[in-house]
Amino acid sequence: MQEFDIVIRNGMIVDGARNPRWKGDIGIRDGVITRMGKIANPRARRVIDADGLVVAPGFIDLHTHYDAQVFWDPYLSTSGFHGVTSVVLGNCGFGFAPMAPELRDRAMKSMTKVEAIPLVTLETALPWDWTSYPEYLDSMDRAPKSLNVLPYVGLNPLMIAAMGFEDAKSGRMPTEAEHAEMARLLHEAMDAGACGFSAQCLGTPGQPQAGTVGGAAQNDFDGTPFPTDVMWPETRMRMAEVLGERGEGFIALSMGLTPPPEWEALAAASGAPILWQAVVPSGDEMGAGIRRHLLDWFTSCHERGLRIYGQGITQDPPLIFTFDYFDLWSDWNAFVGPDVPREQKLANFADPAVREKLRALPLKYMFIDAIPDTRLHRSFSEQWKSCEGQRLGEIAETTGRHVIDVVCDIVLADGLRTIFETRQFDTTLAGVKELLDNPYIIPGLSDGGAHLKYLTCGSYGTELIADYVREHKLISLEEAHWRLSSLPAFCAGFRDRGTLREGAAADIIVYDYGKLAYTFPEFVQDLPGDEYRATNRGSGYRYVLVNGELTIEDDKPTNVHSGALLRNGRVRRQPAKAA
Repeated sequence: MQEFDIVIRNGMIVDGARNPRWKGDIGIRDGVITRMGKIANPRARRVIDADGLVVAPGFIDLHTHYDAQVFWDPYLSTSGFHGVTSVVLGNCGFGFAPMAPELRDRAMKSMTKVEAIPLVTLETALPWDWTSYPEYLDSMDRAPKSLNVLPYVGLNPLMIAAMGFEDAKSGRMPTEAEHAEMARLLHEAMDAGACGFSAQCLGTPGQPQAGTVGGAAQNDFDGTPFPTDVMWPETRMRMAEVLGERGEGFIALSMGLTPPPEWEALAAASGAPILWQAVVPSGDEMGAGIRRHLLDWFTSCHERGLRIYGQGITQDPPLIFTFDYFDLWSDWNAFVGPDVPREQKLANFADPAVREKLRALPLKYMFIDAIPDTRLHRSFSEQWKSCEGQRLGEIAETTGRHVIDVVCDIVLADGLRTIFETRQFDTTLAGVKELLDNPYIIPGLSDGGAHLKYLTCGSYGTELIADYVREHKLISLEEAHWRLSSLPAFCAGFRDRGTLREGAAADIIVYDYGKLAYTFPEFVQDLPGDEYRATNRGSGYRYVLVNGELTIEDDKPTNVHSGALLRNGRVRRQPAKAA
């Protein structure tokens, strides 16, 4: 008789709890780790020889947007190919529930704009067999999954459900009845299995006309801020009080560059972990000053019993883009943006009058490299192929052209197929070290499932170990796995995940430390509706187990769908005391 389903033998175990690594065996039965230590003569359906390999808990990604992708991609790629075994979706206040049928089209257009998910993909793949949040979770539960998923309630659809679409976007203060309805809907969602709430708050309360900190890139498809961008602090507090009443859940907020005073009040009222999204490793003086202020603030909060954490960008992600879909230089959208037909784009690039207007626009846009520092990654024409890898400013100087004319000429020669490369952050090694030196920073903000036309950051765990543990030695392997698994598990309220121990769920990665690597992003045509996206792959992952079943073997999917909707994977706390 078999004692185990799977035994992992002779692996170098890094348990995620910051204990020193040790060599041993792990026995798994019915999706649970049932024995750790030395297992002599194991009786198992499968014995994995992990000699020379690291055995660690799967990564837990707290910031994804797989709200739609979960319905067509069981591996939630790129996350599923980079050691991630559990994800939290529903970030930034976005989501598809609760959702009245007449608002579905607007919801899909919003996600097409802000997250660059093709509209035809959403129209093709979303089953829309729900209106309420519990029904949405039931639908998600039915979808095949090779990772575990845990959803936030996005406050945008919640506010719209309680106030109506126009009023929610107007910036007016909700009535007492509307606040009560929001609280009821949040209770209903958490009763069904949601883990808390999220919001993007990048505008000015009550002032939709003021725009957002993120600029046009973070606006709704109609150019206006989202409801949560103009929501009042009182609304966030009322939602935090729901978590305080329940004694469970956590909160994720994106609120610009510096924390408003209300954060500490939210933490006290909710009793919940709150995630600041995000802290960046930029090397410029202003960025470094903001980062250090935040890091000091996290430390101060914890000294006072307030569990506020930062999600740190611990990678230097390239953005690759084409003008087939383009939304990064906002002033260009009228000429070559996503809503401009292909033939008109080509005509505009060739039109001297349009070029003159483009030359008069800024050369630098928020959060990305200046246009002259953007690189030509790939050209499809012989004329420009020799310039691949060069900055556009260098090409302009060499050819005696204005940099805008260089862009237009290359794109015309390639018929819009040109692939450009830019960077989102001025990442420095010193900046990453400052992040990792702070114990309240959770590495990675993958945005998995979002920005599909130009960004892929689901490889953050692979990059942390390969670049900052193995190459630069900024932190130990034990510390890295605690940050990638145990700390996010604590914040998410998982009872039985994030560490390797007897009785824990068998979400396990087995990898070759010396060969762990990631590829440069590339475009693949694999979305529903025959659309393309940016993605990358990891290598060195010999085995990945989710709930005790092998989902990855030798970097390849096994097409085993052992992931689950984690409705009940939360630690219940004592309700927060009333002030």
